[in-house]
Amino acid sequence: MSIIAALALATIPPPPCNTELVVLGAGQDAGAPQLGNLSDPAWTDRDKRLLATSLLLIDWGQRKRFMFEATPDIVEQLQASYEVKPLLRDDGSLDLDGIFLTHAHIGHYAGLLHLGFESANTKDVPVYAMPRMASFLASNAPWSQLIDLNNISMTTLQPEAATNIQDTFAVLPRVVPHRDEFSETVGYSVVTPGKRFFFLPDIDSFDEWEAAGGPSLSALVEGHDLLFLDSTFFDDDELDRDMSAIPHPRTKGTMEALASLPADQRAKVHFIHYNHSNPIRFPDSAESQMVEENGFNVARRGDRHCLDL
Repeated sequence: MSIIAALALATIPPPPCNTELVVLGAGQDAGAPQLGNLSDPAWTDRDKRLLATSLLLIDWGQRKRFMFEATPDIVEQLQASYEVKPLLRDDGSLDLDGIFLTHAHIGHYAGLLHLGFESANTKDVPVYAMPRMASFLASNAPWSQLIDLNNISMTTLQPEAATNIQDTFAVLPRVVPHRDEFSETVGYSVVTPGKRFFFLPDIDSFDEWEAAGGPSLSALVEGHDLLFLDSTFFDDDELDRDMSAIPHPRTKGTMEALASLPADQRAKVHFIHYNHSNPIRFPDSAESQMVEENGFNVARRGDRHCLDL
């Protein structure tokens, strides 16, 4: 280890646990403020900005770092991840051990471009994706150049099949109904040595998933210790348009569907991927207070969760 890296490491306090999950962003694909939305308060108040949804899994024992989603905000998000876990590699290469992609919508994979020749020019960063997603990247420029130049190394996952990742944890992709123009869409059940979490930033309908043979929403909650669930819109009155044409679960509807669960089960749920129009983006809003009063949580950038027993 270089002297500079050693000094940087010395300034970081010991981690609170061996395996940790950090929220790097909680907004919908385009975050906030969005292009053309001139009234958004985030233009003048940076604290009100939303970065696109992404999670960071850190194995402190093996000094491994994994991202879920490669968002358009990946530069800022990776920089934030280094503030949590300092860069340790002596050769100056990007300290990133893997990226898991859920689907081919801009907020979930467009950040891969920053790994390419014109930017970080990474070397064989492992990228995990489903078959259609992997084929889409391999068959379409500029994504294919990342593979051709060995900036990334693709690993194709299979639905409902657990894959062990470097003896650190296991991921189980679960295909869900969504707008799938270019790829399938999945959520990830992730099993670490201590706890199990579920990451599902996009889905059309939990009821539709269950009707197609998926788990019920309550069973999904009961089967995990921590869940990050699609909360793009709060209710059907949020936008001045036909909301029925945008089939995401509503924050309010998910709370109503899980209202009968015990408090300890409801507390597992963290709402994520909220649109710039969703009032839960503001911690002091009445809607955020409603989430808290009903025993649920809103995921916020910077949240840290220990995954040890």
